[in-house]
Parts: sequence; structure tokens; C-alpha cells
Amino acid sequence: MKISKLEFVILLLTAAFLAFAGGWFLRGSTAAEPIRVEVQRTLSPGETPLALPAPTGGGGPDGKININTADSETLQTLPGIGEKRAEDIIAYREAHGPFRIAEDLTRVKGIGESILAGLLEQITVE
Repeated sequence: MKISKLEFVILLLTAAFLAFAGGWFLRGSTAAEPIRVEVQRTLSPGETPLALPAPTGGGGPDGKININTADSETLQTLPGIGEKRAEDIIAYREAHGPFRIAEDLTRVKGIGESILAGLLEQITVE
């Protein structure tokens, strides 16, 4: 049986398509990381940003520090709170959940009434 030139071309194209489709599906079976693209654009003079960046470090809108979300560096900006106490606050928060009221801070080892009194005007719980 002899195949014509047209049948040979169709057979060749079919084989190429099957090879391509097989490679496509085999490549898709590996879970590749999605590609993330970040674009930064500088504002023209007089142009205002659409959204302001979110405050970082747990600071509230009134300038008070939210002790339920503040990181160690932010907590260390408070009077009487050093690196060790900041880590103790975070450890207590992770173990017992968020503080309900500012006075709950006295449950953290090393923070008494005198330290709390100096913090009350600068902290918040949200």
C-alpha cells in the first residue's frame, strides 16, 4: 500500500501535533511557581496617589501603638520597653491571644503598674 504525498503530510502534522500536545500536558503536571510582577511608577508633579500605603508597625491613626499588632521594633519605641520586654509582649500575645484592654499588659512578666502608667497615653488595643 502506497500513501500519497498529501496523506504523508497529514500524518506528519498529526504526529507533530500529538508530540506538542503530549509535551504541553506533561509540562503542566509539574507545579511551577506563579510569576509575580510588581510595577512601580513615579508620580508626575501635581499628581496624587490613588491610595496611601498602609501604616506599618502597628501604629494607629491617632499615633498610638496597637499592642496587638505592633512588631518588636515598634514596641521598643515605648518608654520602659526594651528588646526583652518587647519579645515577652509578643510571646504573651501569641500564647494567650490579643490583649482586650491596655491593663492586660501587666500580665506580661516585667511590666508592672509603674511601667503601664507611662504607656497608657501611647498605646491602644484594637
